[in-house]
Amino acid sequence: NKDKAFKEAFHDTKGVLDGAKFILMERFADDADLAEKLRDYMSHHAKLHSQVVKDKEAEGAKYRDYFDNKDDLAKIPSHRALAMFRGRNEGFLQLKLDIEHEADRLHPCEAMIALHFDLVNKGQTADTWLADVVRWTWRIKLHLRLETELLTHLRQQAEIEAIDVFGKNIKDLLLAAPAGQRATIGLDPGLRTGVKIAVISNTGQYLDSTAIYPHAPRNQWDQSIAELAKLAAKYKVELLAIGNGTASRETDKLCADLIKRHPELKLQKIMVSEAGASVYSASETASKEFPNLDVTIRGAISIARRLQDPLAELVKIEAKAIGVGQYQHDVSQVQLAKNLDAVVEDCVNSVGVEVNTASAALLRRVAGLNQTIADNIVALRDEKGRFNNRKELKDVARLGPKAFEQAAGFLRIHQGDNPLDASAVHPESYSVVSKIAAANDSDIGKLIGNTSTLKSLNPADYTNDKFGLPTIIDIIKELDKPGRDPRPAFKTATFKEGIEKISDLKESMVLEGTVTNVTNFGAFVDIGVHQDGLVHISALADSFVKDPHDVVKAGDIVKVKVMDIDQARKRIALSMRLNDKVEQQAKTSSRKPTQRKPSQRKQQKRPAHSQNTTPSNNAFAAAFAKAQGK
Repeated sequence: NKDKAFKEAFHDTKGVLDGAKFILMERFADDADLAEKLRDYMSHHAKLHSQVVKDKEAEGAKYRDYFDNKDDLAKIPSHRALAMFRGRNEGFLQLKLDIEHEADRLHPCEAMIALHFDLVNKGQTADTWLADVVRWTWRIKLHLRLETELLTHLRQQAEIEAIDVFGKNIKDLLLAAPAGQRATIGLDPGLRTGVKIAVISNTGQYLDSTAIYPHAPRNQWDQSIAELAKLAAKYKVELLAIGNGTASRETDKLCADLIKRHPELKLQKIMVSEAGASVYSASETASKEFPNLDVTIRGAISIARRLQDPLAELVKIEAKAIGVGQYQHDVSQVQLAKNLDAVVEDCVNSVGVEVNTASAALLRRVAGLNQTIADNIVALRDEKGRFNNRKELKDVARLGPKAFEQAAGFLRIHQGDNPLDASAVHPESYSVVSKIAAANDSDIGKLIGNTSTLKSLNPADYTNDKFGLPTIIDIIKELDKPGRDPRPAFKTATFKEGIEKISDLKESMVLEGTVTNVTNFGAFVDIGVHQDGLVHISALADSFVKDPHDVVKAGDIVKVKVMDIDQARKRIALSMRLNDKVEQQAKTSSRKPTQRKPSQRKQQKRPAHSQNTTPSNNAFAAAFAKAQGK
């Protein structure tokens, strides 16, 4: 029976040779050393070729920069890779890896397979058949497998970079300059639905709210100014925080008119990013804080509070909702959330948290604490009043010794029993401070901030088995500037009058704006036209810039020149090199690469791979050429 089955399967010479071919193909493809050689070669020499799917040109117009594009696999930036993967996932692009070579020469990867198994042209009949086996092994077995592996690796690396960029932007936003304890009116702009108004005290407490309708269709301009002036006078308001969404420029004009008509109020207006405000206003946290307020008023409160203290307010919002990521929806959401949680915790710990005023949302971000412990801290504070020292935190339910040890150095108590409780000095180190004070005939209160005394100290004099020299140096630094805030001083951008939409822009205009997002390829800047402009990495500075984060960060106030305007695609090219000429930049192609035509982006083809770089010029090529001609 076996002999019969064998004869039926291989009843002629072709059947036998085909069977042998498939056996060899499997054996060649399963060779791990060969696969590693090919993988390494492709990773260094392959090009990622993107092409538009047939008949999808109009529907996928936003990807037209990738309709016929080639990038070196080894050099492709993460944002371009993610853009192409998104285009493929949406059904507009096809992606493949190409190895460029001359048509009349053996494909370098096929040559590598032949050399790996020492298949050379011996002038025998089998040479042509072996060449065919090699060709099939590459094209059917190995090429697709390695292409999938390399594209998967490219995507993973691009995701890691994108998550890292998102983390840097979140950090910059969280550590943005706080306006401080100043009474503020938050304005959540709208047209038909009106502008929602919320007044908060200098400590962030909700005071009052209303809605005004200065814009079309009601056009109650004067009444709106009168209402705002009344609220500002009643609550001694200093700041006007204007959300940067729909009708923001119109509302900014309203506030400018208010300031002009009522100089006695000494008001200052600031445009504030409202990203995530709607998410917060509909969240469980907001419902607990303001159960009886409309969601729109909660949004206005959030806008006002994030001006006073961005960190304290933004921690209430899931970091992903703040929207400063680079293709944030295309990356692993689990890894993104994990990374952002770590960034938020680091930011909170670096600034410190005032126990007697912090919300549970802020407290839970402190190292060692969680939502339950944070809720318990707030509950005990509400029940018994303010905490007077860090020791009293040990009375909080579920705040055990380990959690206290982790969190205590980041929790501040100002105007308490012990001045050290308002610093970053950990309670375990209080004995060191007492020793320093005693050695200098001083008390702790007088020692704190006494720069001359602290600079005269020799840290080595206070080390012991428990506290080493680095710890003592850190303690002395903290005593010199206790509870110092690492965030920068507060300042704002001033948008140019009359520039409210893209059509108002003209090339060569110099404008002031706020950096809203930093990516690997440049920085986006809000210049007040409801569409952020892009400063490409090559236009950030006169010198070479490797990482845009080295030059700018989210929240920075910058001056930019308008270099190019594409109203149809809503793209604005900007430059921070104010001496750049518009024509000059166009010629040097220093704008964002995705604003160039695909033909401009194609790199000059490299010469066919020579004997020095590939094994394609061996004697086996003749047999392969013969096989191709069959």
